[in-house]
Amino acid sequence: MNRIKEAAVIAIGIIVLGLCVKSGLDGFSDRSRQVTVKGLSEREVEADKVTWPILTKELGNDLPSLYKSINATTAKVKAFLKQNGVKDSEISVNAPVVIDLNADQYNTVKRNYRYNITSTVTVTSRNVKLVRSIIARQGELLKQGVAVVDGGYGNGVVYEYVSFQQIKPKMMQEAIKNAELTARQFADNSDSEIGKILEAGQGQFSIENRDDNTPYIKKLRVVTTVTYSLKD
Repeated sequence: MNRIKEAAVIAIGIIVLGLCVKSGLDGFSDRSRQVTVKGLSEREVEADKVTWPILTKELGNDLPSLYKSINATTAKVKAFLKQNGVKDSEISVNAPVVIDLNADQYNTVKRNYRYNITSTVTVTSRNVKLVRSIIARQGELLKQGVAVVDGGYGNGVVYEYVSFQQIKPKMMQEAIKNAELTARQFADNSDSEIGKILEAGQGQFSIENRDDNTPYIKKLRVVTTVTYSLKD
């Protein structure tokens, strides 16, 4: 009698194990029927923020006179900006930077001037078109005896697109739709249909200048990776 019970228990165990194995194989088969694709969304926008550092220099030997001269130059630059529509809140002035050219004991070159003073007036504005028009007319400062110098690397005009967070959700939707289109094309080629989304990445976002000549035009790019299930 005990042997019969043991055989029955073993038989039931084998049946249950078989069902579990079948379920596992079916699940594995379903998971293996999937496709992973990338979706892309791109668009070009105009920058909505500009930072424009305006550098002027004074050379001389009398430090108090140079400070007076650089302050007068700074005042002319600020007046020029305001007259052309730049708000006072968009203008900032850094403290003048003084370089003593005689301080370098290893430099034996004879110089006509001892001090080099640089003043930086910075315009930070969301009115990009206005500032660009003023940049194009900055030569008018020469009539007032003000020469704007090249600030070199790190002191050029910087254009930014700071509204990306507002447009990002829309671009994510576009990227996912693009991924779905690619997945459907793959499914059609394999006589299948796409099912639900199994996995979707957060997306990779980038903002770049369209080219070197138009840094105020930005190229936005969103790439997302989506995995869909496939069904017959």
